[in-house]
Amino acid sequence: MNLEHRFRELLPEARRIVVKIGTRVIAQKTGRPDLLPLKSLVAQVAELHRQGFEILLVSSGAVGAGVEALGITSRPKSVPDLQMCAAVGQARLMSHYEELFSAEKITIGQVLLTHSDFQNRIRFANAKRTMEHMIRRGVIPIINENDAVADEEIKADLSLGDNDYLAALVVKLVRADLLVILSTVDGVLDAKGKRVPYIENLSDAFSLVTPLQAGGLSKGGMDSKLRAAQIAVKAGCGVVIACGRNKQVLTHVMAGKDTGTLILSSVL
Repeated sequence: MNLEHRFRELLPEARRIVVKIGTRVIAQKTGRPDLLPLKSLVAQVAELHRQGFEILLVSSGAVGAGVEALGITSRPKSVPDLQMCAAVGQARLMSHYEELFSAEKITIGQVLLTHSDFQNRIRFANAKRTMEHMIRRGVIPIINENDAVADEEIKADLSLGDNDYLAALVVKLVRADLLVILSTVDGVLDAKGKRVPYIENLSDAFSLVTPLQAGGLSKGGMDSKLRAAQIAVKAGCGVVIACGRNKQVLTHVMAGKDTGTLILSSVL
């Protein structure tokens, strides 16, 4: 049995999972939330929650929802416009999550974070304590970057990406066992466009991708996902990058099926 199969068989034993949902997974081209994949993912998260998994959702989509609500044709480039879109869109995004999780009889809570929350020891401890209490009470945290006030993240080269970097920081914050990054592709693709089933050495994977070109509703890309994975695996957390629009993707990942690209943690 190879290392990939052995590790996939261990995935169902993970207890605390951070699931990162990219903008384009749950949004139409206009930025309006796409309720079909959103409903499917919520149903899968709810089922895993009932099975006893501790799930934390890092969800993008607020800026895109704000772009659509304000009638803007493309993602703005100026910081004030981005912050405005985030403020308008965050409420709309959360209202959809609230409605869908309420139908599953699950309580959710919103957590908005910035770089400063991870750099300041007191704020770091407060964020950790809050989410630990939520998890113990069966509340699913819905986490997003606080774009409405965090202009340094929007302007910086080391942005939180399309929340990829944020998801990796949350992994370290709550000591998660597994990070699942949901994108619109089946995983890391090789030069022929075929899915790479697993990666042992991340430095080799970076040669397969190039940073995302400017434009579009999201600000991530496979490069930012691999950088997030690099942080997570160094913290001893396994990572799976998979397509969030595939049916039952989360259920299949947690069942140990050959889904997405598995990135082995550094502790193996």
